[in-house]
Amino acid sequence: MQRITVTIDDDLLAAVDKLCERRGYGSRSEAVRDIVAPSQAALAGDTPFYGALSYVYSHGTRDLARRLTDEGHHHGVSVASVHVDLTRDDCLEVAVLRGSVAAMQSFADSVTTQRGVRHGHLHLIPEGGVESDDHAHAHGETGGD
Repeated sequence: MQRITVTIDDDLLAAVDKLCERRGYGSRSEAVRDIVAPSQAALAGDTPFYGALSYVYSHGTRDLARRLTDEGHHHGVSVASVHVDLTRDDCLEVAVLRGSVAAMQSFADSVTTQRGVRHGHLHLIPEGGVESDDHAHAHGETGGD
């Protein structure tokens, strides 16, 4: 492991310290590693990732719901989605994604730049960062014999 020196302004350092306290990091180094690691993995190219794209949109914007659905089919990274009516006019959508970072970012950009979409955020999870079982399981099964 390498030791480096980083110069940041006081406000940013205060934000790092708050993050350390809130998440229980033992040091600033642990926090910085967790912040940088997803970016490093994303630069790896076609490494498969999972993602969650969350956004709020105005239900009343003409043809927006149809356009958003079309974008999901066009990019081929959408696995599932959850839709919640927040108010009479505002909806929250969370799309679960899988694919390359470039493909998911392209999808996120095509959704969040639509007129009527607000508060878009793409959260990336490296596929290697998800522990997998060696055996398949079915949801809803109860304990075995």
